[in-house]
Amino acid sequence: MKQSVFARMLGLAVCATVTCASLATAQTPEEFYSKHDLTLVVGAAAGGGADFYARQFVPFWKKHIPGQPNIIVKNFGGASGLKAAMQMSALAPKDGSQVFMLLRNNLYDPLVSQTPLDFNAEKVNWLGSLNKETYTVAVMTRAGVNSFDDLRTKTIKMGATSYSNANNVLPQLMNKYFGTKFNIITGYKGAAAMALALEQGEIDGRMLPVDNLTGYGNEAPLYKAGKIKVIVQTAVKKNPLFPDVPLLFDFTKDAKVKTLTDFILAPMEAGRPFAAPEGIPADRLAALRKSFIEAATDPDYIAAMEKVTNAPEPISGEEVQAIVKKLYSAPKDIIDLAKPLMNPPS
Repeated sequence: MKQSVFARMLGLAVCATVTCASLATAQTPEEFYSKHDLTLVVGAAAGGGADFYARQFVPFWKKHIPGQPNIIVKNFGGASGLKAAMQMSALAPKDGSQVFMLLRNNLYDPLVSQTPLDFNAEKVNWLGSLNKETYTVAVMTRAGVNSFDDLRTKTIKMGATSYSNANNVLPQLMNKYFGTKFNIITGYKGAAAMALALEQGEIDGRMLPVDNLTGYGNEAPLYKAGKIKVIVQTAVKKNPLFPDVPLLFDFTKDAKVKTLTDFILAPMEAGRPFAAPEGIPADRLAALRKSFIEAATDPDYIAAMEKVTNAPEPISGEEVQAIVKKLYSAPKDIIDLAKPLMNPPS
């Protein structure tokens, strides 16, 4: 009899748990987000470009999400966004209450990592991206560099954060396949530290997005004062703000090098990607995706961004997923060429 009573009590408890979970899942997106905060985890340190974009976007995104939840921004930088990416895969709740702003290199990190990662970009629910990124080789004028050919004859000290970040990968690519002579100094703790190093003469240049030069970046005053020269654009296509600055593609005729360069630059088309964990309810994912692109194309958001930087170039979650699919279908020999550029020597 005691066992029978216990079994009935256990059964009731299980049923109650399942019922509660079912009720939570059964809530409409508006019902859910009107009762829950939305946490946005930024995979970079406070004060940098990713953090800037996230915090500028949040007030406008909130207005477009059903239920208009309070959005809490938390920074969780490290390993060029991989710490946040792996946290999303392993620990993030799957109810839609936590989303992530990752870094563009996270789109291909699992393909090129020398060690297995607890993260798969193909399984992520991409929500969209706020911008298409155009990186440039930006060099202090005191270095006396006026053309790409000068980079092939002069040794230029370039600042970088971690080995897998674009600020290291792109100079590595140019050194190995385009004949440049960059002396890459890694280990800087974010954009502000590198901006200070530029001013103090510790480094001669760094890879800089166009927005850093013409908008919100620490280097914008240096560029406006004529102390920084833009030598080349490392992007899929030219940024209209720099029509006379050549693309990196212009400096090679080797088809394989062009394919490798295209692989490395492809994530730039999703320059500020947002994602949600695998397994969140489909209706909440749809609501987050829809609200993201609505907010990113909101005239008020565009006007606010144009006051501090350049007009945003958002893309949808489906478009980000298409970029990931393209990366994951890259030939093995191209991925093998990319790996040494993105991993420290063993």
